Amino acid sequence: MEEPEKRQDQNGLGNTPGQNGFALEPEGEERTVLEESEIEAVRKNLAEQMARAEDYYQRLVRMQADFENFRRRAAREKEDFYKYAAEQLVESLLPILDNFELALAHGRETPDKLFEGVEIIYRQIVDTLAAQGLSPIPSVGEIFDPSRHEAVMQEQTSNHPDNIILEELRKGYLFKEKLLRPSMVKVARSK
Repeated sequence: MEEPEKRQDQNGLGNTPGQNGFALEPEGEERTVLEESEIEAVRKNLAEQMARAEDYYQRLVRMQADFENFRRRAAREKEDFYKYAAEQLVESLLPILDNFELALAHGRETPDKLFEGVEIIYRQIVDTLAAQGLSPIPSVGEIFDPSRHEAVMQEQTSNHPDNIILEELRKGYLFKEKLLRPSMVKVARSK
């Protein structure tokens, strides 16, 4: 029996095929078939991975388009909300406007009824605005509150305690518990 041919590596160490854990390489046609099957497996795996990557990319493109559509729709809805927010209030004021027109038309014919018509319209306006959340700020006889009242005058008096509101010069309002406009008031100062 012949000994396998000894090979020497760079360091001059002997290396025999199959020795020291080195596998024997297939030779010739056997090697080509093995490499082709490996290449085919790699190609198949690559094709699967590329198909998966293309699927992920298409999902990403769809998600970006969906998000952009959502963003546009939300912006349009927000714009419409602000644009038409007062619609309900304006609609509730239309009957009052109609009554004003009637009062003016009949006031020319019977001036004594004009004042009565204006009072009715005033009550309708107050009720409509109250239904929307508007409420007057109590003032006269109350203690001055700088967060709700604006003192524009002071009166020296011994009849009232200090910081009591004596007169309301312009009515203030809250809109759903938020200050809309402070009351302009005259405040007592003790002598």
